[in-house]
Amino acid sequence: MRKIALVTGGSRGAGRGIARGFGELGYTVYVTGRTLQSGAAKGWDGSILPGTVAETAAEVTAAGGQGIPAICDHADDGQVAALFQRIMDEQGRLDVLFNNATYIHSQLIEKKPFWEKDLDAVRIMDVGLRSAYVASWHAARIMVPQGSGIIGFGSSFGGSCYMHGPAYGAQKAGIDKLAHDMEHDLRGSGVVAVSIWMGPLVTERSLIAQKTNPEQYEDFIDSAENPEFTAHVVDGIDKSPRRDELSGQTLIAAEIARELGITDRGKERPSYREMLGSPREKNPAAVY
Repeated sequence: MRKIALVTGGSRGAGRGIARGFGELGYTVYVTGRTLQSGAAKGWDGSILPGTVAETAAEVTAAGGQGIPAICDHADDGQVAALFQRIMDEQGRLDVLFNNATYIHSQLIEKKPFWEKDLDAVRIMDVGLRSAYVASWHAARIMVPQGSGIIGFGSSFGGSCYMHGPAYGAQKAGIDKLAHDMEHDLRGSGVVAVSIWMGPLVTERSLIAQKTNPEQYEDFIDSAENPEFTAHVVDGIDKSPRRDELSGQTLIAAEIARELGITDRGKERPSYREMLGSPREKNPAAVY
């Protein structure tokens, strides 16, 4: 029986590759996004970015899984509720939620202070932070009764260091804390929550960023992770005998992958801990 995964924000970028990665492992993957036709999204240089939920779902199937496209705007709670109801109606369970949907502002990588960027950049707190909470709420209401599941959050070293400005950093730090605190509530249920600090990823936008800001991105791209690697890491955590111990932690993908014996297309990826900082340690204190 195939495991059932939901990857949010999978039309392109990290989500597209993460969905493919679960497909490589034989999962049935629901892929959400707003893109029905290519042309709606643009890269840093103004070029049209490819990708639709249907194309990603087809790639999941081609990789060995079963891809199911699902149009969903994660800023709309009603659409999100309908999505989870659809999954239950069609599958009766959910094994993995990977929260990837994130609002990417057109000025994200511009070297400007936050007040010189459009105020619209703060929308990452809506689709990115709040949307991850909403999706996790729905997932927990499925997973806890079934006694199993993993809720993953796509994060980065921006949760610790300055990266792309305060809105981006606050969103990453926020989802790290969601995983930390959700673990407390989920403890003993069979459901775990983890936040994954991904390294630089090979995506449509990062390849454009390499051309747009070569001095900043050239070295990173040379050692960048394929986003499929993240899916393999999440699957490995879920199968690990240490899954309960790992729950609630913010984990650097490259480091936990080495522990679990997972490689990225046969390669070990570097951790940027020394350069960019360390995740916050798990705190055992609890205040009600």
